[in-house]
Formats: sequence, C-alpha cells, structure tokens
Amino acid sequence: MRTHRSVDLQDVEEGIKVKVAGWLASCRDQGSILFIIIRDGWGEIQITLRKGETSEKLMEKARHIPPHSALVVEGIARRDLRAPWGMEVVPSRITIASRARRAPPFNVYGGDLPSLDKRLDVRAVDLRRVKAQAIFKIRHLTLQAIREFFVGEGFLEVQTPKIIATATEGGAALFPLLYFDKEAFLAQSPQLYKEQLTMAFDRVFEIGPIFRAEPSRTLRHLSEAISVDAEIAFAEYKSVMKVLEELMVRVVDKILNGARRELEILNYKPERPKLPMPRITYRRCLEILKGRNSNKPFGEDLDATDLKILGEELGGYYFIIDWPLRLKPFYIKPSRGRSELSESFDLMYRDLELASGGTRVHNKRLLMKRLREQGLEPKSFGHHLKVFDYGMPPHAGFGLGLDRLVMVLTGQGNIREVTAYPRDVRRLTP
Repeated sequence: MRTHRSVDLQDVEEGIKVKVAGWLASCRDQGSILFIIIRDGWGEIQITLRKGETSEKLMEKARHIPPHSALVVEGIARRDLRAPWGMEVVPSRITIASRARRAPPFNVYGGDLPSLDKRLDVRAVDLRRVKAQAIFKIRHLTLQAIREFFVGEGFLEVQTPKIIATATEGGAALFPLLYFDKEAFLAQSPQLYKEQLTMAFDRVFEIGPIFRAEPSRTLRHLSEAISVDAEIAFAEYKSVMKVLEELMVRVVDKILNGARRELEILNYKPERPKLPMPRITYRRCLEILKGRNSNKPFGEDLDATDLKILGEELGGYYFIIDWPLRLKPFYIKPSRGRSELSESFDLMYRDLELASGGTRVHNKRLLMKRLREQGLEPKSFGHHLKVFDYGMPPHAGFGLGLDRLVMVLTGQGNIREVTAYPRDVRRLTP
C-alpha cells in the first residue's frame, strides 16, 4: 500500500511519484495552503496542499479528516528543507484507510500527559508518541546488539520450555497452572535447561520471558519480564563476568552509534562502561555500609536502602561478587576453601541490579546436598539430576534483565515505560 517510508524520502529524487502511509498527527489550515503531518513507524511526513495546485475537492476532504485516522497518500515528492527529511509530498490522492472514531484521552503528539496507568489502558495509541517510539527503537537495537555479540562469540541461540513441572529456584514465587490433569508452573528462568544444553552445544544463549509471582509494587519489577540468559561449558564465574562486561560495552556502543536521533529525542546519553568493571566483594559492601552507619550483619541480603548507599558510593557499573552461599540458589557453587561463600556475582548499575550469575554445581552429589540444604526434595528434580550421569561439564552463566537494561540505556525511571504491555501485580490488561 506504499512505496516509501518517511525515512526513505531523504534519499528520493525530487519529482518522482510516491505513495506513503501513516496516521494523521496534525492539520494546519492557512486558507490557501494546508499542511498535513502524518506519522509512520519511522518518523513524520509533510503533505502540502496549495490552492491552485491541489483540487478544491481534495483540500476540502483533507480539512475534515479526523486526527489519528490511518491514511494512504499518493503524490509527487518535492524538496523542502523545512519539511521532515527535507522533502514534502504534494498529493494527488488521499485515501482514508481507517477513519478514527474518537480522539485519544490525551494528546499523543504534545502537551501534558496523564498518569502511566491511563496511558497503558490505550497502550497501542500511547506508543505513537515520539519519546515512546525512541525508547522501543533503542530496545530493538539492544536486542540486535545482544544477538550479534553472542553469535560472534560462538554461542547457539536456544529456546527452552516456559511450562515446567518443578520450581527452578527454591523460594521464588510461582504462577501455577493446570496442564491437562497435572499441576505445572510458568518458568521462573531457563536455568536448568540451559545448564543441560551446555552438554550438547557448549555455549548457549536465550532471550525469552520469565515469570515471577512476587507481589512487588516498585518501579523496577514486573511479573512477566524478558531475560537474556547465557551458559558456558568449561567456565567459571570470573570468566563469565568478562563475557558479560564485554557484552555491555558492545550494547552501549551500538546505542551510542546507532540511536543518536533517538537519544536526542530522549535528551539522554547512556554511560559507556569502562573495562574492567570494578569487582566489589560482598564483605567490602558491608564495610562501605558500616562507614555510612548501616550495620548490616554478614549473611543478610542487601536491601533497596543498602543498594542506594552502594550506588552513591560506587556509581556506574560494578560487580558485587562472592555472596554468602545461603543467599544464592541451590545450583550456585560454593567457593573453594570458603564454604560460607559462593562463586557468584551481581552486575549493578548504581543501585539497580541488572544481572546475576555464577559458577554452577556440576557434581551430582553436591547438587543433591545443596537441594536438601534449601529444603528442596531431590526427587522433584529427578529429570534434571539424571543428566549429570552423562558427563556434565563444569559450567557457569548469567541472567540479564532486558527491561532493566533498557531503563539504563534510555534513562527511564519506570520499568513499565520500556515494556510494551507490562504485567505486574496490578495489571493484566490490555
């Protein structure tokens, strides 16, 4: 239904016939001249109707098209440096592909915005906003950079089941469901499957949804999120941290170089990580907190207040490493010679956790012991444990929250702004 997108107009020759399509954003009537702006998925297009050049019938039709109607416009491209992309379209025909029956409850193309909840009720319309489109184009580039990095490093992309029979992580909240005549759950992570797949493919990654029934009402939590997971055979947590920090640099460089226009729209420039990122031990974190009059006992998790202090002290990107074993899932390996600690890490940006990972337990007996220590029954993990009899390699990996990463890359304070249709404890629609 069209020959050119808005972005294509900057490269066309003046005088050629074009057919463009989009939604009516504005109509400025100056009597003898009418300027119409339509938007497509790549930007704006100026449609110019002049008395004596355009038929009166077409001008009258254009004056009465409701805003947000979907239009297809046929005409001639003409150079105009004041127009978007430096080119306007002089129409010979305007087709209303879909007439808007009502106006949105807020001005999509300017003015004050209502609450995010009200915008989410008509999310597809809300996403026509210039800033919203900039955010999701950056999200798209982020995914592209992640895949390019992993493929270049010899990883195989995989997909694992999202309907599972057993909890992946002890203690995490689960969404139960009826699977024919059996109880099943939505997957909290692809953890156990990606570990098994290192036996066949050595290096694997997955980009897919995870589900957590945690009743969190914060600006950083979702019940359905997208996780970037990687697992590497014959590796341990220190080598995996190097892979993760190199991935972060690749992603940020992709955004800085490929999304300049979007970053200008957002008036934001993401911080480029400096390598190597600082490695801060859990014990060192306690020392920093103590210096700020926060006496956190060893073995307790770091809460939002603690992380805010650490973010103020450390800034930028950094790893928190060597966490107490009791705070980590059963599949995380204890540290050699320090049984109270684990070979694990969290990647932080200021006070925001972006990723978590570590060396995995690849010894079956130790894994069964770790399960029991966390109050889990090894029999429930029989399908996972039995593959350890066939040469499970030493391995390590991480899970990175895509939605949180996009928050950092776009400077957004609310995770729901970077998610097309967010799901949280209060929202199941649209």
